Amino acid sequence: MNDGQTPLLAGVELGGTKIICILGTGPEDVRERVELPTGAPDATLAAIADVLARWDYAALGIGTFGPVDLDPASPTYGFITNTPKPGWQGTPLLGLASGRPVAIDTDVNGAALAEGLWGGAQGLTSWAYITVGTGIGVGSIVAGQPLRGLGHSEAGHVRVSRVPGDSFPGTCPFHGDCVEGLANGPSIEARAGMRGRDIPLDHEAWAFAADALAILCHGLVFTSLPQRILMGGGVAMGQPQMLPMIRARLIESLNGYSAAAQIADRMDDYLVHPALGADAGPLGALALAQQALARSAN
Repeated sequence: MNDGQTPLLAGVELGGTKIICILGTGPEDVRERVELPTGAPDATLAAIADVLARWDYAALGIGTFGPVDLDPASPTYGFITNTPKPGWQGTPLLGLASGRPVAIDTDVNGAALAEGLWGGAQGLTSWAYITVGTGIGVGSIVAGQPLRGLGHSEAGHVRVSRVPGDSFPGTCPFHGDCVEGLANGPSIEARAGMRGRDIPLDHEAWAFAADALAILCHGLVFTSLPQRILMGGGVAMGQPQMLPMIRARLIESLNGYSAAAQIADRMDDYLVHPALGADAGPLGALALAQQALARSAN
């Protein structure tokens, strides 16, 4: 619990369909949590600002859907860029801080950082957080920091090898059959021809999605070298058959190469659900606020 001296932090997790504003210091000290719908940018940002205006906090963390410009030297730092979310391209987010210290990152990077601070990645130096829901995002933490380069990671949009004979075109408006276009909620529903809640557990649509997610994990194993992969989101956590299928396909895909043997020996501890569950995202915004406060003190 808060000792009364730890500054309160505010976090905003912007998702494609909903936004969560959170006030507190961590998972054991959440003072208030407000959920808002993600509508048009101006009205949505005004609603968030109204919530934040009621709170007394020392720093703000923003975890957002992307892509988002995270280069502090860029004139569009903190702006949503070429997102498929209608109307949000070019939307600035840093004004929400109202002059307070602020840190911004992708929602999945924030969730990954929260898992490192309070959840299933404590004690590790490199790990990955994957969310599988309406979209697919990957937060890769390498040597304790989110992976950076030409922007932020968008591993949910990598193309993967397909099951032989699979002709499903995928649903991603940019790439068709990338991981997101093959394994997110809308693509699974499109393949099955029915709502997700109506798809039987043994329907082949789940197996096709599990294959794409396993190949995504295969790529992470050999590139960002995670010591653990945490897979959350409504699809991954809402379908009990998914994680065992992905684990089995990942072992098959790695085929004993390099670190594959040690991963296979502890697969049930290597590819897991996030310890923070559905709270990883909003707590990720608090983790970013903690970073902002620390930087402001230096």
